[in-house]
Amino acid sequence: MQRRSFLLTSGLLACGLAANRPALAQEATITGAGASFPNPVYQKWAEAARPATGVTLNYQSVGSGAGQAQIRNRTVDFGASDAPMTAQQLQENTLLQFPTVLGSLVAIVNLPGVADNQMKLTGEVLAEIYLGKITRWNDPKLAALNPGLTLPSLAIAPVYRADGSGTTFVWVSYLAAVSPEWKQRVGVATSVRWPTGSGARGNEGVAGTVRNTRGAIGYVENAYAIQNKLISTQLRNKAGQFVSPTPESFVAAAQNADWSVPNFAADLVDTQGATSWPIVSPTFILLPKNPQDAGRSRSVMRFFDWAFANGDSIARELEYVPLPATVKDAVRAAWTREIVAGGQPVWPGR
Repeated sequence: MQRRSFLLTSGLLACGLAANRPALAQEATITGAGASFPNPVYQKWAEAARPATGVTLNYQSVGSGAGQAQIRNRTVDFGASDAPMTAQQLQENTLLQFPTVLGSLVAIVNLPGVADNQMKLTGEVLAEIYLGKITRWNDPKLAALNPGLTLPSLAIAPVYRADGSGTTFVWVSYLAAVSPEWKQRVGVATSVRWPTGSGARGNEGVAGTVRNTRGAIGYVENAYAIQNKLISTQLRNKAGQFVSPTPESFVAAAQNADWSVPNFAADLVDTQGATSWPIVSPTFILLPKNPQDAGRSRSVMRFFDWAFANGDSIARELEYVPLPATVKDAVRAAWTREIVAGGQPVWPGR
């Protein structure tokens, strides 16, 4: 386009600039920071939305804990977190919380001779691995789950998130749901005291560490496993069935979500259903209810409004599950009702 502009006469260039002024007036840059869990879909949405909305997204994948801290301090236009904030936290920080998409966590392994989705694991066994009670891949409990699989006499190298992480929150929520010992000894938080293993920053760091470490096991959002061609495992769900991480099993779990809970904080961990994947979770945006810059806040909502209307196919391509239409409509209504500047709604509607 620069070469073409050099060929234009000054008169034609001036006309072109004048014609573009209305579009340029709509352009805006918004900043966000937080969860690495949804980073792949946010980046793809950003590429696709910019020509249609004029909104440029600068999103930093720094982890849910950092995202919550930055929006509390109002150093970004929005925060992102996989761990929902409590009603008290939202009230204290004057924040609106809303979901954008559903994602799924998978266990990833680096084992010689083990193919994708060939190994079977249970939540109870995963808890024992991360508790340091199962330390080798040929442990009798693993062998019993995988009778047709030759498991190496190799030390297990658990990998976990070193940063404050909503992905960790979802993962340990699952372990606590299936293992009373985990719930009592370690508990549930965005950052916990891990009994064993080594830490890495972000989904990216965990994926890279597992890929480069023989005998490693870790947990990442499914999109990272696919993009990095990592080996995932089957998991036994609440119905006692071993299921593979597929779009169908993610959707089956999502159908059991209860979105009527306050602040859209639906819980999809270890849900019912014979075909349900056991670790599915919404990821959330945190937006000030009293924005200092109403225009930038409106641009944030314009971006996510575009994503709700046009981004489902992108989400599916990256193995995320789009929100139901009724939830998207409820989110838009919350924007209009709760985000106010100068006594007026910042989002007047589509």
